[in-house]
Amino acid sequence: MTAPWLDRTAIDFMLDDCETWAVVGLSDNPARTAYSIAALLQQRGKRIVPVHPDAPTVLGEQGYASLADIPFPVDVVDVFRRSESAGRFADEAVAIGAQAVWFQLGVVDEEAFKRTVKAGLPMVMDTCPAIEWRNRR
Repeated sequence: MTAPWLDRTAIDFMLDDCETWAVVGLSDNPARTAYSIAALLQQRGKRIVPVHPDAPTVLGEQGYASLADIPFPVDVVDVFRRSESAGRFADEAVAIGAQAVWFQLGVVDEEAFKRTVKAGLPMVMDTCPAIEWRNRR
């Protein structure tokens, strides 16, 4: 049985229908996984929005210190943070009116999943867009 946070419908919705991805934890360090995944999202036609306390410009996109600072709608909040600190970003995604939440590979917070889904947002955890696009072939 597949974990409820690996729901194919939710994954497909985010990969196919969501255009603006706020990437929490994205810095201008190309050695970090968040950087390569953000680059992949751009290659797939997505707009990335770096969310990092330093608010760097990354891959040509202006960064913001927090999700609340982004002055336009966000479709997906994509979280590259440790599991123990990731849940608050799911709550912030709900607060800013995002359409969905994605926790990256290795990031799991079952309570955050329950809260987010209860608030009406699809949420994916413990996987990566690169993996999911590859699995669709």
